[in-house]
Amino acid sequence: MIKATQPLTAAPISGPLRDARGLSAALVAHFAEHVARCGTLPGDALRGEVTAVTRTCLELAAGVLEGRDVSAKVERLQRAGADWAREGIPIGTIHRAVHDGFAVGFDLIVDATGPEDYARLAVTARRLFEVLAIVDSAFAVSYVREHRAVVAEHHTAVHTVASALLAGHPASTMARAGGIEIDESYYVLALSIPSHPGEDDPRVDGEVVARRKLRRVQSELARGGRGRALSLLSADGGTVLLPAAEVTPAEIGDLVDGLSTAAQVPVTATVIHAETHRIPEAAEQAHELLDMVHRLECAPGLHRFDDLAMEYQLTRPGPAREYLGTLLDPLDAYPELLETLRRHIGNDLSRRHTARVLGVHTNTVDNRLKRIGQLTGFDPAQPSGLWYLRSALVARSYRKSERMRIGRPDTMAASNAAK
Repeated sequence: MIKATQPLTAAPISGPLRDARGLSAALVAHFAEHVARCGTLPGDALRGEVTAVTRTCLELAAGVLEGRDVSAKVERLQRAGADWAREGIPIGTIHRAVHDGFAVGFDLIVDATGPEDYARLAVTARRLFEVLAIVDSAFAVSYVREHRAVVAEHHTAVHTVASALLAGHPASTMARAGGIEIDESYYVLALSIPSHPGEDDPRVDGEVVARRKLRRVQSELARGGRGRALSLLSADGGTVLLPAAEVTPAEIGDLVDGLSTAAQVPVTATVIHAETHRIPEAAEQAHELLDMVHRLECAPGLHRFDDLAMEYQLTRPGPAREYLGTLLDPLDAYPELLETLRRHIGNDLSRRHTARVLGVHTNTVDNRLKRIGQLTGFDPAQPSGLWYLRSALVARSYRKSERMRIGRPDTMAASNAAK
């Protein structure tokens, strides 16, 4: 039972608030004129729900001032807060209306008092702060609870539709049920999210750090994808479907940068554009491309298929890949040369960047590249030699056993179904 504390010195003033019917009508008129979101509500909503809730607030205030039980009034406000959350009315609009009503009500009480009522006015002011706390809390708690429920429902719908599209199953019925619009084509992103430093810190819970990282990524994805991105994500990465009608190719790069900022670690992504019925094939291709980017130790960021088409083709099984994979065998006895070549190519042939990463002088990088040419017969300083060395590096990375691709569509869908 919620009941006000007993007054310490004098009885509070509640008379000006007792005409709840008339005062609520005046307050609703004030809301319609001065609280922007309320002014956009249809007349029947203002005359009905908003007026009823305003009257409840006034009755609650009078009840607190007079020391009566107001539990039923609080429950009524909580139901209204939940309804407004589901209708999408901003919580800021609700609080603005509450505080405006509080100010108007307090002004009425002040206008009704004289110099001899100072002690009662002081008690009334304290009680009204109790009223404000009770009303704010009632709306906030119910609003947040309902908002979380709505978000969870939408999140489940997004996962269901994303899983269906990635598996090549019909998704139109599920999409309509979840209020999700399916586009004619999508940009299919394969994401790799490395561990946050906090995940390996023994002083904190690594799983909590990972969950927080994932929530930040999902929040940024919702913002950058304009609320229409479909995804299957874990703390390590996954697959994202961006409606082609909502984003441009240039914006995808900005989105990946934003995801890196949100995750607080450098995100690596690959992207392929595909019509909706080709999403399963495109997702598999995007993750194969992401796997290749990791094998080649390319820099984090967005990697497009067009920029890596040659490397991708070299990863296809066959005698050419086997032959190219043997070209770097002479470097097996010189791991520092192989590492230099890998870094140099991964850094877009930037000698300075390669030297900085390896912690050596640029002259050392030059000397190692010359030595690589002598041992392999392919000069890294010549376009043709560099082409063979780059191709050999790609092919060589696939001579070892295949490793699990991060966020691979089939494994993500299976995990989601199990949950």
